[in-house]
Amino acid sequence: MTGHGTPVPPLTWLYVPGDRPEMVAKALGCGADVVIVDLEDAVAPDRKEYARAATAELLADQVTAAPDAVPVHVRVHGEDDVRALAGLPGLSGFRLPKITHAVSVHHVAAVAPDVPLYPLLESALAIEHAYSIATAHHDVRGIALGEADLRADLGVREDAGLDWPRSRAVVAARAAALPPPAQSVFPDVRDLDGLWASCVRGRGLGLLGRAAIHPRQLETIERAFRPTAEEIEAAEQIVAASAVEAGALALPDGRFVDAAVVASARRTLAIAGRS
Repeated sequence: MTGHGTPVPPLTWLYVPGDRPEMVAKALGCGADVVIVDLEDAVAPDRKEYARAATAELLADQVTAAPDAVPVHVRVHGEDDVRALAGLPGLSGFRLPKITHAVSVHHVAAVAPDVPLYPLLESALAIEHAYSIATAHHDVRGIALGEADLRADLGVREDAGLDWPRSRAVVAARAAALPPPAQSVFPDVRDLDGLWASCVRGRGLGLLGRAAIHPRQLETIERAFRPTAEEIEAAEQIVAASAVEAGALALPDGRFVDAAVVASARRTLAIAGRS
């Protein structure tokens, strides 16, 4: 939290295969804000049961359940994963792949009550239903895109072809009073320049933070989504002015700002103040 009570949002989300517990252990100490143990695409069919058991062992460990532990989310493969992992002390949330309708979210929430849920929108149908999915249940704490499947579904090759689905997810999340969605993974772990450019584009569309598939991507993502010195200075001016005058107010340079702009400025300072 900041001094203004604004939550500090995560910027980096690191995916790790669930059948590689040694990699998961390393990921917990690599500096990501959230570690996502993947039981879906990253695990071969004949390794699913082992991955589930290894993840259950991890989440039962008191180390992952400690107040200062890195939050651990699990991208589940099906209901068996949900039933096996719900209620374990180290679980911070479920990532729900290939969600297309609100009813699917309701089903998971019924099986795993009070577990934070993060539906992934990975098809044209999911994008069309983005708001109903985002508001499906009070346990939904965020939405995000699954861009690899979405690209295939839409036949999109260029990054710009995802601008509208990304914007649709941003609008749906905001309308549902959820945090801005994090950007989906960048598949080439060696191309940090390409990752940077893609992050800058996503940030311009209103996305906040990004999922990674390798620790070497984390620093680039962090830098790309941190506010610039100019943005911090502007936010400080807005917050300072709001402390003196409530409601719509005028800044010394003649700009008028309202409550929504003040809230955005507080979020900027929260991100800037991350340790």
